[in-house]
Amino acid sequence: MTTTTAVLREMRWWDIDPVLDLEHELFPDDAWSAGMFWSELAHSRGPQATRRYVVAEDPATGRIVGYAGLAAAGDLADVQTIGVTRGHWGGGLGSELLTDLLKHATAFECAEVLLEVRVDNTRAQKLYERFGFEPIGFRRGYYQPGNIDALVMRLHVHEDVHEDVHEDVHEDVHDHVQELVQGTETD
Repeated sequence: MTTTTAVLREMRWWDIDPVLDLEHELFPDDAWSAGMFWSELAHSRGPQATRRYVVAEDPATGRIVGYAGLAAAGDLADVQTIGVTRGHWGGGLGSELLTDLLKHATAFECAEVLLEVRVDNTRAQKLYERFGFEPIGFRRGYYQPGNIDALVMRLHVHEDVHEDVHEDVHEDVHDHVQELVQGTETD
């Protein structure tokens, strides 16, 4: 276990190959393709951005040790992916990546965040539960080719977003996320 020392930054196209290497190491049976990452990154910049992809870089080596992605549509966000090198498990990096995604879900004015997680990935499920995600259902055979079920989880970010209170809500959610992260330093 390595305590988090990684630096988070926006994922760019030149990060796709090292992220793919990590993706194949962590999810050998259902890893994303380069095309999937290219497609997601195409929607992550500019005034019409609907995605947030971030990498965690080890400052000593420049190696990518984690990554995460979020998609937003209307008032709903979806955690697309989170991956952390095994050497950084339990050091809080997963919490940092999830916190970044939740901050951006708030910036996208999303009221809810959904995610799917393998039913056999209890480590990730516990992380999501610590952040307030609750199970709401299953997707049978979601992960292919292994035909593994997904547990669907949801987090209510805030109930209502109005133009005149958006800043206050954003600050409240930010403070809540910070409190959660401080309480999950042992991730």
